[in-house]
Amino acid sequence: MAQEHTEQPGAGDGPARSSLIPGVKYALAVSSGKGGVGKSTVAVNLAVALRQSGAAVGLLDADIYGPNIPMMMGVTKPPEQRDGKIIPAENHGVKLISMGFFVPEETAVVWRGPMVHTAIQQFFRDVLWGDLDYLLIDLPPGTGDAQLTLTQLVPLRGAITVTTPQNVALYDVRKGIMMFQKVNVPLLGLIENMSHFVCGHCGEKTEIFSYGGGERAAQAMGIPFLGRIPIDPAIRTGGDSGLPIVVGHPDSPQSQAFLDIARKIREEVEEAKPTTAPPLESLLKKIKAPFGKG
Repeated sequence: MAQEHTEQPGAGDGPARSSLIPGVKYALAVSSGKGGVGKSTVAVNLAVALRQSGAAVGLLDADIYGPNIPMMMGVTKPPEQRDGKIIPAENHGVKLISMGFFVPEETAVVWRGPMVHTAIQQFFRDVLWGDLDYLLIDLPPGTGDAQLTLTQLVPLRGAITVTTPQNVALYDVRKGIMMFQKVNVPLLGLIENMSHFVCGHCGEKTEIFSYGGGERAAQAMGIPFLGRIPIDPAIRTGGDSGLPIVVGHPDSPQSQAFLDIARKIREEVEEAKPTTAPPLESLLKKIKAPFGKG
């Protein structure tokens, strides 16, 4: 298993040039402390939203055990190979790679840590990403081998954390935030997904998972709050059909939320320095108590 470390040279200091991804300007991690918060859905729509803003974008599915990015991006044809290298698949203007292209759909990936490390390394070393402004890396939930491998392999410009508003999700988000703090990865901010539901018939707003927990958590941890994404059946339909909502319904409030968050991310990355997490001891004191009742 990869060993934990506390320093990552160059993290947040500039473009993510490295021997593994020399053409990538900025590498960004999309993470969550727990599953079920819609992290991959957010990663897909943010990637397409960044592409629509004029950036060259790649999307790396680092969720080795549950690779669903190909389905959500509407890609069924596996990547091609050239001179021993892999050409990323592409759809909606975004280049992508995923373990889902290389294992049968019904086959479970049952690997120990070293095999996960090797697979993620190959996604950098053996894939011809070309010149990209952004490479979004969709991490699996938690703080395990994939996360540590990533921080050891490439210099990350920053991490984006996805949560839902209720305290049970925010409890696990704290662990993810502290993990990035330990490995010296700047925090671009926190996104509150499934923030609320607006009835399509009467317009009534229902806060299914409480409301405002993400913003309170961001304030408590001293990191930017990037925005709220409403829950809507069209987002789920887009993921199932391979047509992300920012493509299928670009004028919807949900799409506008993704586009606004993508704009904030570009501003954080290109115009300002991402927020570095406060010292671990200070962070533990701030988040020892719940973020507030919802």
